[in-house]
Amino acid sequence: MNIKKRYINLLTDYGFKKIFGDHVNKHLLLDFLNELFKDEQGEIRDLIYLKTEQLAFSRKDTADLCCKNEKGEIFIVGLRKSKHDFFSNRERYCSSLPIWEQEKRGKWDFGLKAVYTVAIFNFAFDEDKDQPTKYRYDAKLSDIESKRVGYDKQTFIYLEMPKFTKGLEELETGLDKWLYVIRNLHRLDKIPDKLRGKVFEQLFAAAEIARFTPDQMRLYEKSLHYYHEMKKSLATQFAEGWDEGLKDEQIEIALEMLGEGESVKKVADFTGLSLAVVKVLEHKRRQE
Repeated sequence: MNIKKRYINLLTDYGFKKIFGDHVNKHLLLDFLNELFKDEQGEIRDLIYLKTEQLAFSRKDTADLCCKNEKGEIFIVGLRKSKHDFFSNRERYCSSLPIWEQEKRGKWDFGLKAVYTVAIFNFAFDEDKDQPTKYRYDAKLSDIESKRVGYDKQTFIYLEMPKFTKGLEELETGLDKWLYVIRNLHRLDKIPDKLRGKVFEQLFAAAEIARFTPDQMRLYEKSLHYYHEMKKSLATQFAEGWDEGLKDEQIEIALEMLGEGESVKKVADFTGLSLAVVKVLEHKRRQE
């Protein structure tokens, strides 16, 4: 695979884990979580990575990290690349495991530490299409009528990345900057002035593909190939009747633009695809 981009794609498994899952880059995950939990948590001072074998299903459409802060609270941070049945059950199951593991055998001590799940979705749910600008969802167990939180040991934060459409000039908070980078890093050829600062300068340096070893490059190429295959699979079920000369790159660009909310006509004009083909892609994308 001929990789022409300067920076890694953070929405691939390898890119996500290289930036957020490598202990060398622990300060990057720490900064992201501090921005995400600023209002609820206060400052998280340190993180320790934990094993994820029991927390992550062996699915190709997920990438999970698990870490613990200095208070003993657990953070599960995951990338979700495609929709699947019972995703909500999966998130709750994975969140329940570290709660169950806190039991002190024979002592019945239930002074449990909180577990926080952060799921980064590379798609938007049809159920949320009536809220096209709402990209962050926070969920806890609460009373239906009063909305009062009844159990604060499990928190779920869902980030629907296709809904985050802010441009550089619109970034106001540290979280804005992080979400912009997660979604757009692989599209950039240099660090924008808006993102200048120690944390993001270190991130851009760690994400520069030219610095990869041959082994790292092979792993990234494999992950990137799967990422592209996932995107192309949106179209394959509706491929009948398409032009034989249709290129994978055209499909990829079209799907990416549609995911960003661009109109069918604009996508067709930009990619050279027919309106009929783009409409089929958009129809399939909404069903996935």
